Amino acid sequence: MAKVDNQGVKKRAKARLSTRTDLSSDAVRDISGALNAILADTFALYLKTKNFHWHVSGPHFRDYHLMLDEQAAEILGSTDEIAERVRKIGGTTLRSIGHIGKLQRVLDNDADYVDPQDMLAELREDNLQAAARMREAHSLCDEHDDVASASLLENFIDQAERRSWFLFETTRRSNSSA
Repeated sequence: MAKVDNQGVKKRAKARLSTRTDLSSDAVRDISGALNAILADTFALYLKTKNFHWHVSGPHFRDYHLMLDEQAAEILGSTDEIAERVRKIGGTTLRSIGHIGKLQRVLDNDADYVDPQDMLAELREDNLQAAARMREAHSLCDEHDDVASASLLENFIDQAERRSWFLFETTRRSNSSA
């Protein structure tokens, strides 16, 4: 029986997936790593948002249900752009739910019941953290002169800030007695 050379197989596979780029190999490694972590967080945030969308209850059900569905769709919509950016610069991206689980920093919420106000507050914080992590990745892109990845992140930072704002305003308590 022939001996299997896993290193050789990995090298041939990597060569087939490599994309020509003018970025250094260090830049590809660093930016791909940062974008893959953001992608894992994005999938985790998408699933958490859908979880809360499916399980929200109470007097504001319809408003929260629709808002969370809209936010989940926006979050999911960004995943392909992030993954394709990784490939455009010569990196490889996520391959499985297990890979997402290894990289994600957004905490899961598997509770049987979460109060709607707590759902919104948790998602607000998750979106703020996502924006902060994207800013860190943006700085890394700037260091490596990767303007296109930085530009992509700018749009996603704006979206995360908008979601955070909506979640904040939705949970704001009225101070007026009128």
